[in-house]
Amino acid sequence: MPTQFVPRAARITRNTNQPTAFGEPVYVTRPPLPDLDQFHSHLEDIWRSARLSNGGAKHKALEDALREYLQARHISLFNNGTMALIIGCRALRLSGEVITTPFTFPATPHVLSWNNITPVFADIHPETLTLDAARIEPLITSRTSAILAVHVYGMPCAVSDIQDLADAYGLKVIYDGAHAFGTKVDGRPITDFGDATMLSFHATKLFHTGEGGALVVRDPSLHKRVELLKNFGIKQEFDVVMPGINGKMNELQAALGLLTLRLVEAERLARTLVATVYRERLAQIEGLTCLDLPPNVQDSRQFFVIRINSAVSQIDRDALYDRLKEYNIFTRKYFHPLCSQYNCYRLLPSSSPKNLPVAHRAAEEVLSLPFYGSLGHDGAHRVCDAITHIMGHR
Repeated sequence: MPTQFVPRAARITRNTNQPTAFGEPVYVTRPPLPDLDQFHSHLEDIWRSARLSNGGAKHKALEDALREYLQARHISLFNNGTMALIIGCRALRLSGEVITTPFTFPATPHVLSWNNITPVFADIHPETLTLDAARIEPLITSRTSAILAVHVYGMPCAVSDIQDLADAYGLKVIYDGAHAFGTKVDGRPITDFGDATMLSFHATKLFHTGEGGALVVRDPSLHKRVELLKNFGIKQEFDVVMPGINGKMNELQAALGLLTLRLVEAERLARTLVATVYRERLAQIEGLTCLDLPPNVQDSRQFFVIRINSAVSQIDRDALYDRLKEYNIFTRKYFHPLCSQYNCYRLLPSSSPKNLPVAHRAAEEVLSLPFYGSLGHDGAHRVCDAITHIMGHR
């Protein structure tokens, strides 16, 4: 990621002997929200049009704005990211088995189950925590139709290696990019890779529409199929050409998205300042490491994640997670437990812990810290004060 200017105040390291609790709960994220009067103005437009859904003016305007912002030629908006991923699998006509990661949000394997596809879990890379390309090939069988990989925390997958495997075996590649809004690799948008990429616009995301999502594809014919599938398969008023479903984004969501998009760059910069404080302060703690993206990657700034090595530190991840609550700091164990440990997947042969040692270790070590612009410089220091105190360091 290109070096960004960081104000001098954000580079000052502060040490506090005794941390103080926040007066209100501090959660992992807080959505940027536009001015209510501006949103009300958009609502007045919608009320005048009396069109609440089915591709109205706000929907079209947001689609155009995101196409430009993301440099995505073929983009379809959805009522949520999970529906976008379900329809993406359907549009690609996937079947049989799809190789995916156990280290992800449950929606990732669930979309396969909803398409009557068996998820096959492959282990993750020990540094990037994304699907390990070296673990994919041994799992490919005659039933494999695709690879569903996740850009975890906005960390890009090994896109070149995955594409080489897909080309060699005639497989489709679909990416879960829920954490990767705005991520770039060597200046290329993350949506340039694979056959399709899902983006989530849930309220927990940096860019959001309250609920919502998108599917970006490269093939114009695939885009047409996606558009049909998300609207009941209706081609013309009396012509239903395939069994689709209702995945459309409504006008209220789109209006919120139009305003939120204006806030993204300022929010991204504010989160960069929070990240600077975290990295400077937490680097001093033995047994704690911050997840670092390669220098050729533009960070989505969706999460800030640390790992606790209990063999080195004086406290393990779970104890830190619990004790931070004493200071009104509510972190998240993203991702624990692994999807392969859920009752609906744990009996799959690929779910055996012996096949997923790296993922199991990561699930016991990762912790997502509060990460949003309004936390600010002082709030970030207070979080670090608490972590430093709990872990026995000054």
